[in-house]
Amino acid sequence: MNTVPPHVVLLDSVTQTALEHAGLIVVTGSHGGASAAHYASAVAARLYVFNDAGVGKDEAGIAALALLDAQGLAAVTVSHVSARIGEARDTWECGVISHLNACAARIGLRSGVPLGAAVDALPEC
Repeated sequence: MNTVPPHVVLLDSVTQTALEHAGLIVVTGSHGGASAAHYASAVAARLYVFNDAGVGKDEAGIAALALLDAQGLAAVTVSHVSARIGEARDTWECGVISHLNACAARIGLRSGVPLGAAVDALPEC
């Protein structure tokens, strides 16, 4: 099991996001659809992580990325073949970044990188 650093919170659902998560890296098991952006936009986390849910029709599984980018919030998805949807722990331990918004790219994140390694490489706040 991968140790979860204190600046990372694991939430099986983005609906569990709370004000105390502001400034933290919020790893969810949720899909990255538009409804996820509604919950995430309420709390200014340093980074949100979702599952791409196979991307889907009209990129519905990653719609939150653009919506959060417009609000200045960094967000990525992990591939649905790398981590189970609905399980934040599996997202943290096994997820591989599949898609990201421009805000996430600016802080140094890239697709194809295991999530834990990518978070470890981020500069300190």
